[in-house]
Amino acid sequence: MAPTPTPSRSDALLVFQPVKRRNCAECRRGPLPLLVLEEGKPWCLECADLGHLVFLPRGDTALTRRAREASGLSAVVVRFNRRRGRYERQGVLVEEAALALAEERCLADAEARRRRRARDARRRAEEDARFAEAFAAEIRRLFPGCPAERARAIAGHASVRGSGRVGRSAAGRALSPEAVTAAVRASVRHLETPYDQLLMDGVARPEARRRIAGRVEAVLREWSLREAA
Repeated sequence: MAPTPTPSRSDALLVFQPVKRRNCAECRRGPLPLLVLEEGKPWCLECADLGHLVFLPRGDTALTRRAREASGLSAVVVRFNRRRGRYERQGVLVEEAALALAEERCLADAEARRRRRARDARRRAEEDARFAEAFAAEIRRLFPGCPAERARAIAGHASVRGSGRVGRSAAGRALSPEAVTAAVRASVRHLETPYDQLLMDGVARPEARRRIAGRVEAVLREWSLREAA
């Protein structure tokens, strides 16, 4: 077996996952999945008075911390990594009641986090809806000829959270006329002109924009000069 590590104050009890087959020096049972070393001899958990503890694998920091805090007796389980030449923590042994209590507390925390995430999602959805309404209203103010349903569609598309579109930019959130106009212009470019087809036909983007620029500006002038029916 590899050299025994020196336990730290927080890891006063060490239990080993042996890399070789070992039998208990007291009861002779084996091979042992876990063992304690006393005076250089391997002891099974039962003979070492640790048989009532349950194994909690590493991975959940909060669960491990709470289980150890609630457990009157605990031990750290380690295994020697030959490639790295060191002992590595595999988990802990704790009292079963302590583990159950820790699991209940972690589940309660998880439920609280779930409810908080749900509240935050509702709040963000409400904020997004109010912002989209304000964006649509600003479109209608700048372009009274733009149909109301179209204005709502443009606002909804431009203001999707996390999209990086103009509505989520600083100028867009401030409802600047330049940002609002840019969103309307983009919508007109795609829906009122053959821009998308030009791109599909292999026309370079700058050239495609040049070809449809007149039509885009004509629609914007029309929408800015008259109210929709």
